[in-house]
Order: sequence, then structure tokens, then C-alpha cells
Amino acid sequence: MGDAMEFSGKVGLSVGWITLFLMGIDLFVVSPLLPFISEAYNVSSAMTGWMVTVFAVTYAFFAPFFGWLSDKNGRRLLITFGLLLFVISNILTAFAPSFFWLIVSRILAGLSVASITPLIYAIIVDTAPPNRTGTWLSIVVSGHLTALWAGAPFGMLLEHFLGWRSVFVIMAVIGAILAVVNFNTWKYVPKIYLTRNLLEGNLLRILGSVSVTTFWAISMYALYVYLGASLYSENRFSSTEIALAITFYGIGAVLGSLISGQLTDRFGERNISKVTLMFLTLIFVCLGIFFTSGDWIYFFLFLWALVGYAGFSSYQARLAVEYSNERGIVMAWNNTALYIGITLGSMIGGFVISKWGYSFLPYVCSIAAVLSFVLSTQKVQDTKKESAYSDT
Repeated sequence: MGDAMEFSGKVGLSVGWITLFLMGIDLFVVSPLLPFISEAYNVSSAMTGWMVTVFAVTYAFFAPFFGWLSDKNGRRLLITFGLLLFVISNILTAFAPSFFWLIVSRILAGLSVASITPLIYAIIVDTAPPNRTGTWLSIVVSGHLTALWAGAPFGMLLEHFLGWRSVFVIMAVIGAILAVVNFNTWKYVPKIYLTRNLLEGNLLRILGSVSVTTFWAISMYALYVYLGASLYSENRFSSTEIALAITFYGIGAVLGSLISGQLTDRFGERNISKVTLMFLTLIFVCLGIFFTSGDWIYFFLFLWALVGYAGFSSYQARLAVEYSNERGIVMAWNNTALYIGITLGSMIGGFVISKWGYSFLPYVCSIAAVLSFVLSTQKVQDTKKESAYSDT
């Protein structure tokens, strides 16, 4: 019986990884396709950029709602609903008759991913063995991070041979398959009901906890958004060298997520999340000093992503454990905090560049990392050993 449960758990882990990989592809594949979409609908690049903006805003706004709903009514049906909506939204993106409907399709895509991504994180923790929570969560996070560096090449390759619309058609087909697979995979996972009113005192504590992720995202994305431009400006990197640098970063991100799971399960979520933030601050300072040091920049970019995403995965595991009765909504709010941080990071990065230039970005990021560390030292909540379960 134990072997059967372990096998079932590993199947769920694989399904979760693939599902999050697809969600990541949908997020990261759009940017490199914008020039082709702009040409197809005869609109400016700035206008097509709204495809990314409306997706992110919709996701950030609705993710907490779906997280709350999943804590009350179960995650399986919401994940399946999200994947079916994902199919519809991507078909509409592929065949939108006008730019207006293209924007509508990305709003629907943001809504669909909001009901999938945080709930996959939560349901993986629901099903993980007690001593493997960090490892399992880090594995599924690596699915999303793999899309960070694989999404753009995947999209460009398909665009070259089949056109940009084919990218969204293929994602819709895969999404339809995953809707069936997820519906059957999570069939026997019990529902978890809230034991108290979340709005009575606990919401502010949750928002305080996920603010750690907001400042972490500012520290990571204030530089990452402008990484290609800064490498060109400060190092005169060619397009090939920039692509290589981003590949080093992407590999570091995936490895960091995977390694953090093992470390988290061994040394504890709280310890690893704080230690990684301390090292992240130091790495940003080193990046500022050695940014124009030639080939050494590849090593520091790898190290930056390795430590940074190890911290992200370990902090997600910490939230999942310390908010065991509100796991869905906490994972959702944490994802909202992530998107807010990414948005603020890009704005802060743009301001720093306009005032002081690219060379100051790593130092500004180090300040955000320090703030994230300070916030992470707060006591989140006493870990709950029991949850209220009922049969599906």
C-alpha cells in the first residue's frame, strides 16, 4: 500500500511539474513574439506590450480569490476549470479577429493561470510526505523556472517553422490533455476546509509574510528585466553572448530551486530562506563590483540565480508549512506578491538607469534583498500539526 501511495505521489509530482512548465511557457513565450504579433495586427510595439500587462494584472488580482476558494471547496475542480479556460484563451489568442479580442484572450489567460499555478503549489504540499515538503515543492517550482529559459527558444523555433499562431494552438492542445490528466490525478486528494474566518486578524499576517516575496522579486527583477541591455551597455556583449549569459542564469535558477528542496528538508525552511537572502545580498554587491570583469560575469549570473531561486523555493515551503490550514490562499497571495514585486522591480530599475546608469542596479538590488531578509525574520505563525479533512 505504501509503495502504491508513493508511486501515486510521484505521478502527481510529475503532473504538477509539467503543468507548471506549461504555465511558465505561456508567460515567457509572449515577449519574443510581440514583434510578429504587432505586425499581424498593425499596432505599435507599445500596444502589443499590453498583452503582457493585462495578463499579469489579471493574475495578481484573481489568484488570492482562487486560493481562498480552493481552501474551502477543494483544488481539483478549480485546477481542471483553469486548464479548460487556458485552452479557450490560447485558441482565442491564436485566432483573435482583432487586437481587442487578442487583449481579451490574454485577460482570460491570466485568469486561467491564476486558478492553476498557486493551486498546484498547494496541492503538491498537500500530498507530499511530511519530511519531503521542501523537496517536492522545489521540484515543481523548477518546472516553472525551466520555462524561464526554455520558453523563448521554444516560441521562436515554432514561429520560424509554423508562424506565431502555432505556439498558442500547441499550448491549447497540451492544456486540453493536462485538463484530463489533472482531473484524474488529484481524484483522491481530500478537501481542506478553513477552521476560522480568515479575515479576522489573519489576513494582515499573511500579507506581512508574503511581502518578503515582493522585496525578493524587486531585488531579482530590477536587474533581470534590463540584464540584456546592461550587458550590452557595460560589456558590449553581442546577442550571442547575451543569450549565453541568460542561459547561465536560467540553469542556475533551476539548480537553485532543486538544491533548496534538499537543504530545506534537512535544515529547515526558516533557516535556508534566511541564509539564502543573506548570501543574495552579498552576491549583488559582487555583481556590482565585477559586472565588467569579462567572462567572470557568467559565473556571477549563475551564482545569483542559484542562490536567489533557492531562497524563493525555500520561502514558499516555509509559508506552506507555517500556514497549513490556509495553504491555497497563502500560495496565491505569495504569487500575487511576486507579480507586484516584478512590476515594481521593472519600474525601479528603469528609474535607476535613467538617473545613475546600469552600473548602480546591482547595489539597488542588494538594498531590496536586505529589506526582504529583515522582513523574513518575523515569526510567521505557529505551525499547525492538524488540519480538518473531509472526503471528496
